[in-house]
Amino acid sequence: MVLKNKVAIVTGAGSGIGRAVAERFAREGAALTIADIDEAAGANAANAINAQGGRAYFHRADTSDPASARDAVAATVARFGTVNILVNNAAAFVFGKVEDVTPEDWQRVFGVNVIGYANMVRECLPELRKNGGGSIVNVASISAFIAQPAFVPYNTSKAAVAQLTRCLAMDLAADNIRVNGVCPGAIHTSATDNYIASLGLDPEQACADLGKDALLKRLGKPEEIAAGVLFLASDDSSFMTGANIVMDGGASID
Repeated sequence: MVLKNKVAIVTGAGSGIGRAVAERFAREGAALTIADIDEAAGANAANAINAQGGRAYFHRADTSDPASARDAVAATVARFGTVNILVNNAAAFVFGKVEDVTPEDWQRVFGVNVIGYANMVRECLPELRKNGGGSIVNVASISAFIAQPAFVPYNTSKAAVAQLTRCLAMDLAADNIRVNGVCPGAIHTSATDNYIASLGLDPEQACADLGKDALLKRLGKPEEIAAGVLFLASDDSSFMTGANIVMDGGASID
């Protein structure tokens, strides 16, 4: 129960890595807000946690909208009294070569993946400062550090997340607010399945192929990333800030 008496907001927690994080946080004693634009998925995740004896509240949020981010934080404070931990995980998956990406695509991917993170941090700061500190965990990707074919907008946005993490860590250290990131490799989530389907590939073979790049020769599991997020969110990582931890089964070691 390393998060006992803590209140967390996890964005994009209706499915995939975000849901795994929310479920792990709940088991570790945190009360949490699931902030997601997908009402059905977010409500389902909150209901599942509550059915297991946890404390979760779903709030529909479009984090790229400053007013929506503000409402999500205000609703959390109204329900649970404060905010101690923020996990920025909501993501827009926009891929393509530079000549194929529209201005609207760029606005969407940066609006969610970068500006949305900044919006949530800004709105949480008064509560974190009031509490004498806290922890922010940004979910980036190994796509922040490596080049991938026809991934220009997504990779660029995730590189921005890694740098945002470092800059926030520097600016917020005086407030005892730690800011770290996790950089997952290929993880088997619904987003992975959607990407495979968009390419018209056989799901089983595609998953096997995606896992070949890792030294461990498999895709990661959302629960494995959640364990890394928990470490960074908890006091177990009390001397860490500004770090971007790679969790990719060794895929990017070359």
